Amino acid sequence: MKSHHHQLLFMFLVFFAQKIELLTAETFTGTYGINYGRIADNIPSPDEVATLLRAAKIKNVRIYDADHSVLKAFSGTGLQLVVGLPNGFVKEMSANASHAMAWVKENVQAFLPKTSVCGIAVGNEILGGGDYELWEALLGAVKNIYNAVDKLGLADVVQISTAHSQAVFDNSYPPSSCIFRENVAQFMKPLLEFFSQIGSPFCLNAYPFLAYMSDPENIDINYALFQKTKGIYDMKTDLHYDNMLDAQIDATYAALEDAGFKKMEVIVTETGWASLGDTNEAAATVNNARTFNYNLRKRLAKKKGTPLRPKMVVKAYIFAIFNENLKSGPTSERNFGLFKPDGSISYDIGFHGLSSAESSLLSLKDFLL
Repeated sequence: MKSHHHQLLFMFLVFFAQKIELLTAETFTGTYGINYGRIADNIPSPDEVATLLRAAKIKNVRIYDADHSVLKAFSGTGLQLVVGLPNGFVKEMSANASHAMAWVKENVQAFLPKTSVCGIAVGNEILGGGDYELWEALLGAVKNIYNAVDKLGLADVVQISTAHSQAVFDNSYPPSSCIFRENVAQFMKPLLEFFSQIGSPFCLNAYPFLAYMSDPENIDINYALFQKTKGIYDMKTDLHYDNMLDAQIDATYAALEDAGFKKMEVIVTETGWASLGDTNEAAATVNNARTFNYNLRKRLAKKKGTPLRPKMVVKAYIFAIFNENLKSGPTSERNFGLFKPDGSISYDIGFHGLSSAESSLLSLKDFLL
């Protein structure tokens, strides 16, 4: 009788594990995704973008708002979309649960299931940023948005997260010494506690481009570009790193472990390399951008983990689809796109531009099967 119970329990656990696997798999298919920024007045329509992405077989997409023209254009495409609650809404959503419910109904539930909205990013790079009121409001906004999703019966479909910049960390070199900044930790830990309860990952915006530019004297550009290099050695963990992105991800795992969240997964929500910059941004060249993005695509295709977490397959959203001509800041900010505004490729890493995408889409009838 006992063995019968054990057998039933085992079968239930296997079934349960498969269910969990299915749920987590829905948020990110494979290892490669892309950010669809739209701070531009000369880029293709959302319908054309959907065509471009399907032809490129890029299925995972993040946007920074919940623009209805994009949500409509992605309907029936099979593209998996993470929408963003912009920073400007975070205080309101934190203060008012009914506003959070209205936002989720209007911008997520109304488009499901035809548009595959699989996540909501609540704010972007808030902790470590300059608005301390936002730091205080973030957890309340995350909870209210999650509770709205849960009450609508969508918690298994729509994952709640928020992306962090490197500004949340201290001592990120070598990777094993990384911790959360003291003034950030008091806000980060309750957030991580909640995310661990609801099964959300830690979302990291990691740019070897920016790290290299901050210290070109001491960082080998080949290390930042996934090229042949002697790399770095972390004495504490006895691990060797041959590229900077892996080191940035493992520094994040070290900080999470230090904070008590060893099992939390890290997903790279932004990474990329600019193809043009100002005179003081010498690393922003077409050649370097092509090298970084080509090698990154190859690295992600291996479906490998990092030295510290070899079983946690690295997943990343590339920044970005297009160069965005209306972005402020240095020239590099406007030149992260894999594609030019007219839909042609910025440089060749194996994707095709919009004109060939439109014709080749006819041969992609099996894409959604």
